[in-house]
Amino acid sequence: MLRATVFDLDDTLIDTGHAWERVCADFTARHGHMWRPQDGIALHGNGHWASYVAGLCGGAVETAEVVETCARVMAEACAAGRIRALPGAVELFREAGRHGPVAVATASPRFFVLAALQHLGLASGVTAVVCGEDVARVKPAPDPYLHAAAALGLPPSCCLAVEDSPNGIRSAAAAGMPVLAIPRDGMDLPADLARLPLARARDAVHALPTLTRLLARRPEPALPGRRSDVIG
Repeated sequence: MLRATVFDLDDTLIDTGHAWERVCADFTARHGHMWRPQDGIALHGNGHWASYVAGLCGGAVETAEVVETCARVMAEACAAGRIRALPGAVELFREAGRHGPVAVATASPRFFVLAALQHLGLASGVTAVVCGEDVARVKPAPDPYLHAAAALGLPPSCCLAVEDSPNGIRSAAAAGMPVLAIPRDGMDLPADLARLPLARARDAVHALPTLTRLLARRPEPALPGRRSDVIG
């Protein structure tokens, strides 16, 4: 029985993928790197994003400087209203809160995460927040979701993870959480992930009835040969 929900943040609740890319591109440009399409792809769902960006600067900066500078610029973008929730994401978050506690597990820096949640009016609805600096191993390792479940005081199997990226889905599944996948921009999931999500939706709007059904579902008697997974 699912008793809580753990959301990823970037590109699951808020539209930040391209914003992070622009901020990181500006940062690396100051150190002589011309941003490439593959750099943007490499950032998506990459828990080691800051190390990656530092590496593009040819050893001129430390990872901590990347985190501090880029997080500050992103927090300023939130305050200026340039970063918004994805359509339907706030409603999805609040619906989850009607069924139990809600946590956030993300690779983004805490300074930015708290600013984003506050800007969207979601901070008061969060029981626990796990950020990149809180774990030794980031996604796709299970640590962020294990940490979130522990903070909620629940076994991972009782928490529904909501994720957009392949690495995030791998992380949640490795932690033992059922996953509602909302792939960014409707992208196809890699073949090795095909059977990992408990359910899928093309965006947060279409995920709402699926999430409600999953969180409201009560255990049923097991029947021989019956599969209980829901694909939405």
